Amino acid sequence: MIAQTYALYKREVLKLFRSRYMWLMLVAQPLMWIVFFGNSLAGLPRGFLAQYFGVENYLAYILPGMISISMMTTGMFASMSLVFDKRVGYLKRVLTTPTPKSAVLLAKAAGAMTRGLLMVPIILAAGAALGVGYKINPASLAAWLLALVLAGVGFASLFTLLTVNTADVHAPGVISNFITMPLMFTSTALFPREFFPQWLKAISEVNPLTYVTELGRDALVYGAPPDPSALLYTAIFAAATLSMGVAAVEAKLTAD
Repeated sequence: MIAQTYALYKREVLKLFRSRYMWLMLVAQPLMWIVFFGNSLAGLPRGFLAQYFGVENYLAYILPGMISISMMTTGMFASMSLVFDKRVGYLKRVLTTPTPKSAVLLAKAAGAMTRGLLMVPIILAAGAALGVGYKINPASLAAWLLALVLAGVGFASLFTLLTVNTADVHAPGVISNFITMPLMFTSTALFPREFFPQWLKAISEVNPLTYVTELGRDALVYGAPPDPSALLYTAIFAAATLSMGVAAVEAKLTAD
C-alpha cells in the first residue's frame, strides 16, 4: 500500500509542477491577500495594535493566519482532483488494480498538503519584503510546521469526505464556500478573539484554524514557546477527519 500511495502521490506532485497556472495561483493568491487585505488596516494606531493584536504591524498579525487559510483552501484541490480523475476515467483504471481506495485518499491529501506547504516560503518572503520582522522560536516553528502538515491532511480529508460520491465538477467549489468562509471568519486568523461576540468566541474555540494560526504566531511573531494543547487539538482534528475520510472512500468511492 505504501508503494501504491507513493505512486499516486508522485502523480499529484508532478501535475502541480507541470502546470504553470497552478504555480500562478500558488503565488498570486497569497500575495493578493497580503498586499490588499494585509494593508487595509495599516493606518491603525500602533498603541491599538500593540494592545489588542500584540504587534505593531497588522500585516505581521495576519501572516500566520494567511498561511493557515491557504493550507485550508488547498484542501479543496484534493476533492477537485478526485472528481477530475473520475471525469477523465483515470480513477476507473486505478480501481481495477489491487490499489486500496484509502491509498487514493492518502495520496490526494498528501498532494494538497504539499501545495499548501509550498505557499509558506512565498508568504513569508512577501511579508519580509513588506517590512514584517520575525521573532522566530525554533521549538514553536517545528510545532507549527507539524500542525500545518496535520491541518493540510485534515482539511483535504474533510473536503474529500464531503464530495466522495459525486462526479459533479462544481461540487468541490460549492462545498468549499460553505466550509472555508465560516472557518476563516470564526477563527483568529484575521482578528483577535476579544473582538468577537460570545457566540462567535465559542465557535472560535473549536475551530482548528484558530489553533494552527496561534501556533504560527507563537513561532513567527511573538517568539513564544509552543502550546502543546493547540498541537494536540490539530492532531485530533486530522486523525478524526482522516479516519472518516478513509471510511467514506472505502464505502462510497466509485469510478462513476
